[in-house]
Amino acid sequence: MKWVRDPALLPIAEKVEAGERLSFDEGMVLYRTPDIPSLMRLANLVRERKHGQDTYFVHSLRFSQTNICYVGCTFCAFQRKFGEEGVWDWEVDEAIEWVRSKYQPGLTEIHISSGHHPKKPFSYYLELVSALKKNFPGVQVKAWTAAEIHHFTKIAKMNYREVLTALKEAGLDAMPGGGAEIFSERVRTQIARAKVKAEGWLEVHRTAHELGIPTNATMLYGHIETLEERLDHMNRLRELQDESLAKGAKGFMSFIPLAFQPDGNRLAAELGKHEFTTGIDDLRNLAVARIYLDNIPHIKGYWATLTPEVSQVSLDWGVTDVDGTLIEERIVHAAGSPTPQGLTKEALAAFIQAAGRTPIERDAVYNVVKVWAQPTPALQREQVKVSRSANQGAKA
Repeated sequence: MKWVRDPALLPIAEKVEAGERLSFDEGMVLYRTPDIPSLMRLANLVRERKHGQDTYFVHSLRFSQTNICYVGCTFCAFQRKFGEEGVWDWEVDEAIEWVRSKYQPGLTEIHISSGHHPKKPFSYYLELVSALKKNFPGVQVKAWTAAEIHHFTKIAKMNYREVLTALKEAGLDAMPGGGAEIFSERVRTQIARAKVKAEGWLEVHRTAHELGIPTNATMLYGHIETLEERLDHMNRLRELQDESLAKGAKGFMSFIPLAFQPDGNRLAAELGKHEFTTGIDDLRNLAVARIYLDNIPHIKGYWATLTPEVSQVSLDWGVTDVDGTLIEERIVHAAGSPTPQGLTKEALAAFIQAAGRTPIERDAVYNVVKVWAQPTPALQREQVKVSRSANQGAKA
């Protein structure tokens, strides 16, 4: 460990090398160390111990059946009220037609996250899942955050287990990780007062794991939270994952830190915040997550908020998943993300290869679809396109 320059980091580096779990206080040392190169090396050590050079992505369509929402989260630029400009609210047949218009050969996953609609009955969501499975055979449905599941219990007058069981029977394959924001009650009170509380979010995922529904987890950072609140968020996820794994469940498949997008939302206006998170903050956050969340298989460098360039660099900072093609992503782009609204599979494979890693196309639950070949001129050209298209969003 001669390469460790920060004396406070040395005992932690020795624990990481030995595969031992870090305490909360040790996690805070990771957040505060000035020894950035050593932090990167430790995160990469864990990354390669778990997955070698393999780096995953999915051919995914992002789908929101409505942007009507009554919750009023202050960080959100996606939500609309009835009658507002830009609102949409599709019936099942309209939703199917929209998906059909965006469908691409080889599509693996339909990822659904949307608004909390105050009038749609729960039967609508069951019909939608069933219709997607019927009309697009072989495509997996990864649908609705824990916050939306909590909303469904209100409109259906059912508990979490009953709602999730009904969705699974309708064809639900997995759940996304949104709605977590930051678990700190101080922060949630300010940015997501009407959304499910942290305990409810965790209970939804606990129940999903018990029912055999694999899930993901997110964290929204870069707004008003403290570093201690970021790590507390990760600690609660680690504890729930321990519990789920002990019961034989697959649990959380990935952890996705989401950088706050400071455009078109009330929170940014209230804070007078116009700048995006910095590249160093993004990379440190990913590295801490990879080292601290020792029981979650993948840390995701979500290129739609990070930019493809930072996501590419993050493959040396513990990241083993860059998400996917994201056809028609709308939520983070509504809040000002300057990245493209989608990338081709070839472009994703190219930027993974350019970073010296092996691109693995996966499905929604991390089954391998295809191991991409070694670099070719065509893939190299795609990498150039990615760099040019996202250049305006490159971070300091």
